[in-house]
Amino acid sequence: MSEAPDPEVIELATKVFDLARQGETETLAAYVDAGVPANLTNDRGDTLVMLAAYHGHASAVEALLARGAEPDRPNDRGQTPLAGAVFKGEDDVIRVLLAGGADPSAGTPSAVDTAQMFGKTELLELFGGR
Repeated sequence: MSEAPDPEVIELATKVFDLARQGETETLAAYVDAGVPANLTNDRGDTLVMLAAYHGHASAVEALLARGAEPDRPNDRGQTPLAGAVFKGEDDVIRVLLAGGADPSAGTPSAVDTAQMFGKTELLELFGGR
């Protein structure tokens, strides 16, 4: 029989996910430096990188990648942070993820697929050079 999750742990995780969504880079980095896993996921499999990327926070994405977060870790629906950034049109985040080693062909749909769906030829050219 497993124990119920500690309410304080749930509260901390919720706070850290909110920091990623809001782009609070310094505070988010401090939590990861203090021991919060860089690849922490929520109940939908979204990582801190996914949330920061989807909400357009390039500096938070960069800080998380510098602390060991995986750039291509998909959520429970197979979506990657790069595909999310392409979908949202977050060019700065796209550049940070690519510099951090993100694979444009990873995930379902991939960043390449997403760029094709929305006719973003400049991104397809960028990804083609990878």
